[in-house]
Amino acid sequence: MSASQKPVIGLVGPCKSGKTTLKRLLVGQGYTVKHIAQEHSYAPQMWKKIADPDVLVFLQVSYQATLQRSNLTWFESEYQTQLKRLRHAFEHADLAVDTDDKTPEEIFEIVLDYLDSRNLRQ
Repeated sequence: MSASQKPVIGLVGPCKSGKTTLKRLLVGQGYTVKHIAQEHSYAPQMWKKIADPDVLVFLQVSYQATLQRSNLTWFESEYQTQLKRLRHAFEHADLAVDTDDKTPEEIFEIVLDYLDSRNLRQ
């Protein structure tokens, strides 16, 4: 990526971790964002193959928080399956953010601070 190019930001995480909301906030600031549905794929490197982001952000969320955030009705075993599918992405993430006790704006600021630290903020 050259200095004049905008970074491609990839977002991964379990369902209800905040990916859609964070994408909306980042796109609103002019960033190119790929919402990668890695949690639904058995291919461990799907995130890299379909997006190959300059920055990979992993949004962590607990099973209990997923239940509180919506009417999502799923079993903890399904949540654990998503975590297994996300393991490769988590291990290669540039930034991991625990979203349980944070507002969307706080998560957004954490990501912007990280981009600042890498001189990637627009």
